Amino acid sequence: MSFSIVGSVVELIVFVLGAIGLPGLFALTVVESFGVPLPSEVILPFAGFLVAQGTFPLDGALAAAVLGELVGAFAAYAVGYRWRSHVERIGIGGLRLDPRHLDAMDRFFARRGEMTVALARLVPVVRSYISYPAGTAKMPPVRFGAYTLAGLLPFEAAFLYLGIVLRSHWSEIEAMLGVFDYVVLSAVAAVALYVYLVITRRVVPGWPPRRARPG
Repeated sequence: MSFSIVGSVVELIVFVLGAIGLPGLFALTVVESFGVPLPSEVILPFAGFLVAQGTFPLDGALAAAVLGELVGAFAAYAVGYRWRSHVERIGIGGLRLDPRHLDAMDRFFARRGEMTVALARLVPVVRSYISYPAGTAKMPPVRFGAYTLAGLLPFEAAFLYLGIVLRSHWSEIEAMLGVFDYVVLSAVAAVALYVYLVITRRVVPGWPPRRARPG
């Protein structure tokens, strides 16, 4: 029996949206924006398909998706903000954040934080995690919210529209996404290997990876 990671995620999204409706769309986007790997590139087109069917109103779907993204983003921002004082003490073996990295992140967000947040909301995967460093760098919350909204609005609208255009061809997306299972598994394996090598002090933290010096 074959098992598809992406296919299972798609089935979950389809079930939640079909069974719960707009509150389900809100909940899924909250979870996705917080960083749980539920792809908005699946959630939004299927919601658009339901709009095309007349199940969801367009304005209601867009409002639920945008509000959910904002709630999830601010929840992730709050985690980064409140945990800053603990970040430097968290670590296993060689996997530990250098205070200089936090200082560099502060300077970066002070200069380019607004544009970084806005543009990151347009990039799959990255859009779900930019809130954490923004909170850790203590980016002003009003600016964070404004630029988050500026970035996510065109993204949400575009993918909802994609679902409206696809209509009955929605089911073809699941088959297309199945090819990414190997990409997902390879990425997870690579990250796990990197973390293991850093923890065991075989490589030095950073990019590109460098072999640790003996002793």
